[in-house]
Amino acid sequence: MKRTGIFGGSFNPIHNGHITLARQLKERAGLDEVWLMVSPQNPMKQSQDLLNDEARMEMAREAVKDVPGIIASDYEMHLPRPSYTWNTLEALKRDFPDREFVLMIGGDNWDLFNKWYRADDIRKNYEIVVYTRTPVDEGFIDISSTDIRQRIREGRGIRRLVPKAVAELIMKNGYYA
Repeated sequence: MKRTGIFGGSFNPIHNGHITLARQLKERAGLDEVWLMVSPQNPMKQSQDLLNDEARMEMAREAVKDVPGIIASDYEMHLPRPSYTWNTLEALKRDFPDREFVLMIGGDNWDLFNKWYRADDIRKNYEIVVYTRTPVDEGFIDISSTDIRQRIREGRGIRRLVPKAVAELIMKNGYYA
């Protein structure tokens, strides 16, 4: 059975921190793959800055196309909305019975986990890997999508914060300007 990490988020935009974290967690949690689950709608967050699903998916795919074992997934975009993690995990288990799914969430989300839809069911039925947002001592750069969007609005550079292909898509399409 393949161990598959589910790393969900809006990835608005995806950045080098997301990719570094996915690679580190894949290794440390003994996962075969990590699926970056690009979320169409987070019930806990409403954002006017959220790019359309297709644009965020294209950036995520470009960002990880050459990263072994890290896959950008649009699976959640084909599920009923709003998307709840419990529903996603149950649908994945049904559609991919040869995989064991491991939920990967940040410490900030873990602090709110009891408010999640069917949190107890998730805890009982799925392994959960909780990571801190900025494990600086391990070389993880503190990057946030919010900061990247702000830098773009201010005309500041982002090339060191996102993969080259993502920076090119953002500039070519005028995202977040």
